[in-house]
Amino acid sequence: MSALAQAVGTGRSLIGARRTSTGGPAPADTQVPKAPWRLAVRAFGRDKWAVVSLVVLVAVTLAAIFAPLLTPYSPVAGDPVDRLAGIGTDGHILGLDGQGRDIWTRLLYGGRNSLTVAVVPVLVVFPLALMIGLFAGFRRSRAGETLMRILDVLFAFPLVLLAIALSAVLGAGLGNVMLAIGITLVPYMARVAYTATVQESSKDYVEAARAYGANPLLLMFRELMPNVVVQLLVYATTLCGLMIVVASGLSFLGVGVIPPTPDWGIMTADGKNVLLEGIYHVATIPGLLILVVSLAFNLIGDGIRDALDPRKQTS
Repeated sequence: MSALAQAVGTGRSLIGARRTSTGGPAPADTQVPKAPWRLAVRAFGRDKWAVVSLVVLVAVTLAAIFAPLLTPYSPVAGDPVDRLAGIGTDGHILGLDGQGRDIWTRLLYGGRNSLTVAVVPVLVVFPLALMIGLFAGFRRSRAGETLMRILDVLFAFPLVLLAIALSAVLGAGLGNVMLAIGITLVPYMARVAYTATVQESSKDYVEAARAYGANPLLLMFRELMPNVVVQLLVYATTLCGLMIVVASGLSFLGVGVIPPTPDWGIMTADGKNVLLEGIYHVATIPGLLILVVSLAFNLIGDGIRDALDPRKQTS
């Protein structure tokens, strides 16, 4: 009887193995691997500070876009009679500045200019720096090396100092400030793309593809570029936070956005004139907003970096 039961059990095992090998139902403990982007999104979602920062940044952006729906006041016109009214004044949540303009309104409209000046140059320079870094780092030609040496000369200057110098030469104004910041970013972002390309080019999968006779352009764009984009994306996100500070600093110094156009840097500069009078909210409120948005960009960049790290991705 025991021999018969053993034979039946063996037969069932063979049938189950045959069904699995011929495309039948898989064992219950078999898991289909998740797509890399799903793992990255899940890893990003586990970083609570990155998620909170993303929510804050989205909220600030939406508030700036829909500013006319959130305030009835003009960002330029003011009421000199009630100038420097404090926080909580009737109809003015954050009070009024030195020219009687509503601070809440100027924060909303100023967010449009501050975010535009900080983010647009990064987005425009991103593909240019990526192409420079890829071609110079992968081909290692004399022209590419010469271009990188020229960019290294600009890279030697502090970023803020270079931005101030270019803004002074080009003149104040929203367009000129974005152009100055964009020129400033090229050597920094191209250097990151170049370094990432050189590092990836020496890895085994690239050497194997070269030995196999892969087309150089296909190898560069299909294999190298995705890995370089990841590293450059993390750096670009952090740069957006820095550019918020730089753009506001340029406006604070008078070489950025031209008054009375609302801008967080201009608002901070206007507020410093009344600090000695004991009126702090005019300068501290836009200053705190600059700090919060800059910190949010940095925390989002850290979250993206960790989310794209395979060692920190779990199913």
